[in-house]
Amino acid sequence: MPAADRSPQRVAREFRARLDAGARILPSGSARTRPRRLLTQGYVPRFEVGLFGAVYYLTRVRQYEDILFFVAYVVLPGSERRIHPRIFYKDISLVWRSASHYARSDDENWIGKGDVHVVVRDGEEFVESAEQTTDLPLEIQTALEQLSSQARRIPYDDDAVALVLRRGGDDRVEPFRDFTAPRHRAQADRRNLVNRGRPIARFTRRNDPTSLRFVKGFEPDFGRGILERSRSRSKTYHGTLRRFRIASTNRRVQYLFFAGPRQVWIGALQATTTELSSYGLRTIDVAAPEELLLPGYEYHFLDEGDDPPVFVSQIPEGFAGPASHVDPVRADTSPWLDRVPVIRRFRHEVLGKR
Repeated sequence: MPAADRSPQRVAREFRARLDAGARILPSGSARTRPRRLLTQGYVPRFEVGLFGAVYYLTRVRQYEDILFFVAYVVLPGSERRIHPRIFYKDISLVWRSASHYARSDDENWIGKGDVHVVVRDGEEFVESAEQTTDLPLEIQTALEQLSSQARRIPYDDDAVALVLRRGGDDRVEPFRDFTAPRHRAQADRRNLVNRGRPIARFTRRNDPTSLRFVKGFEPDFGRGILERSRSRSKTYHGTLRRFRIASTNRRVQYLFFAGPRQVWIGALQATTTELSSYGLRTIDVAAPEELLLPGYEYHFLDEGDDPPVFVSQIPEGFAGPASHVDPVRADTSPWLDRVPVIRRFRHEVLGKR
């Protein structure tokens, strides 16, 4: 959580004191030749969040296209002289993330969403981003949400990404080594892995939401495992959202549940490990089926950019609801979610609704 007794002025003074004591700012982007350019261009920290001995310094919130973001400075325990500028952003997922890299040209303009994995569809292999590898620790999600919602005015900023992040080619989905190396080191020790690297849950029947089964101990503990409750607002999700961070029965993993006026879904799933990378992220993943983590709205549209047009959907076949009133390329996933047993239990045991 933010340090409540520290004003923006005091946070800025503390940050500059680190620099005066010999700490170095180490941006990966175009500011790397003149790192203190970030401060002279207005990216001075105003807020501070601590977790597991690490310190996250945050500027005022900004906006670029359809995302909110902070310029963050990550200082890890044991490496206090190394300050890593990062981009912490929130998109339609409603989960705050740390961008891995970016691409920008006449044809492309996007930010990298972390590590990659290979998926096979119709016998063909595809390399895709594993977006959950950029999810910031669930323990600081509420703090980031509160700091962003308190802003009276949010400036538009299309400079920060290039200054802070390393640029890749238009087709480079894979992040660079500074993002992947800490993850690979941590995961090379099998003692660190959650459920030995295997999924903690599975659907025993294809395209059947009622068939979800958890590995014993990894199910959410709705009785004694609620770690945090908070609220936010979302135009996309029709108003007030209730947010619940809930530990598993064995306390090895934690879940972030969202409950809106119409939908309930699991927004994120993380380990409870404490090692962090210079991106401010956990280095250990939790394997789980994608269908368990469907957001309340997901892509479901006819892509007329292809010839012939191709239908694109990330919702299990036959379970797409109405299109979003805000983003028509996404559809309501409630027909799937509301039949998933863990969602039904959450509605009944936590929200008190059948």
